[in-house]
Amino acid sequence: MPSTLILDRVEQFLDYLSVERGSSTNTISSYRTDLLQFAVYFSRDVDEITTGTLDEIRPKVIAEFAVNLRNNGLKPKSTSRKIAAIRSFFAYLHNEGLISKDPSQEVPLPKLGKSLPNILTIEQARNLVTTPLKTSSSHSAARDEAMLQLSYASGLRVTELVSLNLENIDFKSQRVRCMGKGQKERIVPFHNQASERIQLYLDTARPIFDKNGSSEALFLNQRGGQITRQGFWAILKKYAETNGLSNAITPHTLRHSFATHLLQGGAPLRHVQELLGHASISTTQIYTHLTKDFLREEYETAHPRARFPPKPN
Repeated sequence: MPSTLILDRVEQFLDYLSVERGSSTNTISSYRTDLLQFAVYFSRDVDEITTGTLDEIRPKVIAEFAVNLRNNGLKPKSTSRKIAAIRSFFAYLHNEGLISKDPSQEVPLPKLGKSLPNILTIEQARNLVTTPLKTSSSHSAARDEAMLQLSYASGLRVTELVSLNLENIDFKSQRVRCMGKGQKERIVPFHNQASERIQLYLDTARPIFDKNGSSEALFLNQRGGQITRQGFWAILKKYAETNGLSNAITPHTLRHSFATHLLQGGAPLRHVQELLGHASISTTQIYTHLTKDFLREEYETAHPRARFPPKPN
């Protein structure tokens, strides 16, 4: 069991993230999970940790924790995230003068290969977002299609989508105002079909869900509460399975597809960056790799010489 001092320092760091850095609830929750997992791990090592003070933690304890994660089957990206959380924690403690030396700086982050995000073809995306009302006339289907349509039309992160309030939708200008990472607000357009589906949901389904008429949230579950990230993920998986796309879907597949399809259609990279709310254009550039693959396929399909296999020597 981790010492009270260590647990107190973790909570102190999380308070700093919330108050000083303005980190989201989801970010803080992830940090708490990662840091408590590490605290439990090193607290079992009585030879290394004798009094439970943070100054006793050596770089090798952190490195061994990373090895333990990998040996238990954790993916490199997830391991890297946990080590990054630990490094942020110790950097904070060192800057605050709570430890004399930061042991995490001697522990490198795991090397990651560049993994390309899952995307759908334009036809697959179109079929997916129109499935709910093709297969049902229920109030839930009206809500589900409104969410899927808006997700693909505006490229919102899942957290941004489920956090929307009624006031965030402007039908006149067909724009949605959302709060992104780092509490940065941005305004993103949406198209006519998404507008129609959201309006249908507001006119028919939402009043049924919001029995007391007191909720400000845009997307509600059947009990009148705001849809959660897990709730949207369940909705997305349901319709992905209907379309035979279960293996191709992640919570952000529609966002990735939105970005890639814009680039394939000729949208400038900077514009896509702004729509996605990326702080750095390097984050957006990963979609250009997908676009290059698309262009190669188009070339091989369309070019008269590319359609024939090379002649043997």
